[in-house]
Amino acid sequence: MKKSLLINLVVLIFLFTICVYKSLAQLSEAPPNPEPDARYKSDILLIVAHPDDETAVGSYLAKAVFDLGKKVAIIYINRGSEGGNTTGNEQADAMAAMREIEVRRAVAEFGIFNVWILNGKDTPGQDVLRSLSVWKHGDILEQVVRLVRLTRPEVILTWLPHFSIGENHGDHQASSVIAIEAFDMAGNPTVFPAQVITPRERYDINNFTEGLRPWQPKKLYFFSDASHPFTAEGPEFDISEISPSQNVAYYKLAARLHMPHLTQGDVSDIALEAQKTGDYKNFIDWMSSFKLIFGKSVVKCNPGGDVFEGITESVHPFTPVSGYVAEQHKGVTMEFGGPFLFYRDFWKAHDIGHIGKIFEPEIGISYGGYLHIPLVLRNGTSDTVSVSLTGAFPEGWQESAGSAIYTLSPGKVYPVQTFAFAPDEGVDEDQFIVWTAKMKNNVIGSLRMKVSLSEWTLPQ
Repeated sequence: MKKSLLINLVVLIFLFTICVYKSLAQLSEAPPNPEPDARYKSDILLIVAHPDDETAVGSYLAKAVFDLGKKVAIIYINRGSEGGNTTGNEQADAMAAMREIEVRRAVAEFGIFNVWILNGKDTPGQDVLRSLSVWKHGDILEQVVRLVRLTRPEVILTWLPHFSIGENHGDHQASSVIAIEAFDMAGNPTVFPAQVITPRERYDINNFTEGLRPWQPKKLYFFSDASHPFTAEGPEFDISEISPSQNVAYYKLAARLHMPHLTQGDVSDIALEAQKTGDYKNFIDWMSSFKLIFGKSVVKCNPGGDVFEGITESVHPFTPVSGYVAEQHKGVTMEFGGPFLFYRDFWKAHDIGHIGKIFEPEIGISYGGYLHIPLVLRNGTSDTVSVSLTGAFPEGWQESAGSAIYTLSPGKVYPVQTFAFAPDEGVDEDQFIVWTAKMKNNVIGSLRMKVSLSEWTLPQ
């Protein structure tokens, strides 16, 4: 009996094995799991505001493309619909359509075709917060994170996130803020997660997840449109160096990016004149002011070293940043508010605190312009306090609002909006406005704003 049961068990195992073998043999081969599309892989991703902003780093892009063999992709946040037009009457959306073609022709000179122009609105002004608000900050950020994941750059180049005297366009600054956020978020799969989830059926329709992969860029560099010299750590690069492959100076290659931007005469005319006369001195002087500034790196490198120092082909793991940490304010204090306060917190949160040391608080205003300086008073004590605030202005200025006595209950914050009118004329020179806060005749704080007056600036 036992022998019979054993034989039956052996037979059953044999039959089961045959059935399993046949089932496995009938399985089809698993579908392919494709790698990210190599056509969009970039070494450098330039993230800027307007068509023509790429010209600021044209000399370095020339070296990267023609002699280093780097692949470059570009994101423009808007189409530049609100600028002037030096070629004709076309304005607004019509000019934006023209500027899109101008920039595509320009970057095609460098063989750059992976170019995206997003739907942010051109917002002339100096305030980064206004540009971010008009753009619908989160919407643009999602689009940029998507493109970082698509292009998988090793290096991101963008404008400097700082308030400076110069053109100081709020859109330039806002494009930088978003580029930094994307640098720090694209490697995190919990940020815009639908972008990094594999689609349910990639051969079919109606997929809503995007099938990208998280991506951590390795290095971040800035450039600035400040109108005055400044000191900042970054790679040394001689725009007069001769390109080995093209046998001309890098600044002459960069001029090819400028020439198609005919609607923007301040960009194209200087290059066209240099080409016509053969005298590139003014062009060289202008281009020399756009230096690369070290932002940060997730790989070991020297901040003043080569842009690609420390970069390998390996995928780098997501590297989180410190993030925002609320300060504990003690005593009664005063500080600049508005975009100045935003930047102070932003730099710390994104581990680029060294950027704040490049410029002192400063702004450019046109003669007769209306200057707004936001301040913040804080009471970190357990008592109600009275703070007298007074402004000291250069000759010819007229204060409109700000000087007053402010009462703050315990733990309260008072955002003070100060205003003044600049003189209608004068010498183009830097001036200083000083705000002083006192309690019972004791000075608790003093803030100085450098102001540059000129015939024209972007509206504040």
